[in-house]
Amino acid sequence: MTSPIQNFLESLHRSLQPVDHGRVASYIPELAKVDPAAFGIAIATIDGRVYEVGDSRQCFTIQSISKPLVYGVALEDQGLDRVRQAVGVEPSGEAFNSISLEPGTGRPMNPMINAGAIATSSLVRGATREARLARVLDAMSAYAGRALDIDEAVFESERATGHRNRAIGHMLRNYDIVTGDPEDALDLYFRQCSVRVDCRDLALMAATLANGGLHPSTGARAVRTEFVGPILSVMATCGVYDFTGEWVYRVGLPAKSGVGGGILAVLPGQLGIGVFSPALDERGNSVRGVRACEAISRDLGLHFLQPPRAAASTVRASYDLVDVRSKRQRSPAENAVLARDGVAARVYELQGDLRFSTIEPVLRDITEAEPPLAFAVLDFKRVSAVDPAATRMLAALVGEGAARGRHLVLTRVRRGELLAGLGTALDPRAATAVSFQPQLDLGIETCERGLLQRAGISSAGSAPAALAAHRWCQGASDEELALLDGLLRRVVVEPGTLIVQRGEPADALYLLLRGEASVVVPLPGGGSRRLATLTAGMGFGEVALLDGGVRTADVRADSPVECGVLAATDFARLETAYPALANRLLRNLLRGMAQTAMRLTAEVAALER
Repeated sequence: MTSPIQNFLESLHRSLQPVDHGRVASYIPELAKVDPAAFGIAIATIDGRVYEVGDSRQCFTIQSISKPLVYGVALEDQGLDRVRQAVGVEPSGEAFNSISLEPGTGRPMNPMINAGAIATSSLVRGATREARLARVLDAMSAYAGRALDIDEAVFESERATGHRNRAIGHMLRNYDIVTGDPEDALDLYFRQCSVRVDCRDLALMAATLANGGLHPSTGARAVRTEFVGPILSVMATCGVYDFTGEWVYRVGLPAKSGVGGGILAVLPGQLGIGVFSPALDERGNSVRGVRACEAISRDLGLHFLQPPRAAASTVRASYDLVDVRSKRQRSPAENAVLARDGVAARVYELQGDLRFSTIEPVLRDITEAEPPLAFAVLDFKRVSAVDPAATRMLAALVGEGAARGRHLVLTRVRRGELLAGLGTALDPRAATAVSFQPQLDLGIETCERGLLQRAGISSAGSAPAALAAHRWCQGASDEELALLDGLLRRVVVEPGTLIVQRGEPADALYLLLRGEASVVVPLPGGGSRRLATLTAGMGFGEVALLDGGVRTADVRADSPVECGVLAATDFARLETAYPALANRLLRNLLRGMAQTAMRLTAEVAALER
């Protein structure tokens, strides 16, 4: 089943594919050969899931996107103080190839412009050019989660035409920012820019930074955690050069662009984005890439200055209907179906703020469940806010489910409150694939009813049950049934009427012969809570046969009800005159209590997981 997030990316890709503004970089001859129509997008989460579309596996050279990664290598090799002596962290507000040096010191303004990147490359440890290159390639490969190599043709083209960068390197040597042979630093810089990557690599590199330096899939450390903050800081303030202020305002993600057409963007603690489209604007940034990142940030609510309030986990509890059932008591046949098919319905008790990053794992679990889910319940009792991006993702989930026969049940939330925009975002053709229930228990019951209907079993509802079919009378002979029937007092009750009331003497046992009744208790703040719903063939009031006392709950008729009432005094006479029948009733009662206890134990175990 396709994820709503994948559908979003595919729609975004289609909408931006016709954009034909911009031109590929031509100052490096090899880059001019790239197809300007190429376009890929990828999003990687910090648990390793990658969503990708378009030319996401087409290789291109990383170019300036290497700068923050090599900056991290220099920080590890030399330490923060030594790197700060050579390179500043102030935005230059100028183009990527500007010569922005501090007056007097000659220190480059930041490591994202070429001057700063060349200075950074000179700080990579290694006795030889080969050793320093291996150090950088190993680090970049750890970020990508696979072995990377160099596009030799691009490298030779860069080296042959990089006269301005060569001049910058020698000027840095003049100021002793580069202390060795500047050609060594320049060789490494040209090579690091010529490393081959694809769009998926960029997304995983970004997700590695979002994950504190650990690759989401391999678990390998690409950079020490204490240096992730400095890397993301210079990306946020200097990553797209003289477009950085506009970028932060419109996109709000630490990012780095490259003239190869790539853009890498990071949402710390959550995800990474990679975009590839080689047609560039006048500042050297990918035209489609900028638009794609802006749309992703806007539509998925990713701006880093609008973070979600933290929650230990978005999913407080998750369980299927094999383990947890509604309060409606079921017949043995119904229970057998639910025990078999309950895996096709799953409950997610949510908490905290719902945004793209917090709802995405839930949507993924629903769409990728095996076996596929027929019903999913999202409980909103502990949800504090739902942003527009999460609302749109939920609407997309409903639409995808409608096409595949899955029903979404939303509990303890009203349409006009947290989900105010759902109606607008929802495709009217998918409206029947979602329903609202005021209580989680009723949502679970909705799923049970659907599973039973799929199995060809309709609820017994108010269908009458002969005394012989009553579960408390199982195994009784015709003679014993006749004796019991003679002791029963028949009671007929209209819907909404209390059959027994909390606090009354517990002096009789009730056999439900027709209709439905619910056991309810009042809540301190008003209203009531359902403890169980019973149908014909079930019963209540067992405590009357044990130690009497008073009723602890109300029992309300939900439909026209007929009961057979066995007074405790009549049961006492039955024990004396017909002990075999009395023992049979008691055994059946105990069997039912044991089954209830086992079910409750299984539910507690499921909720503790």
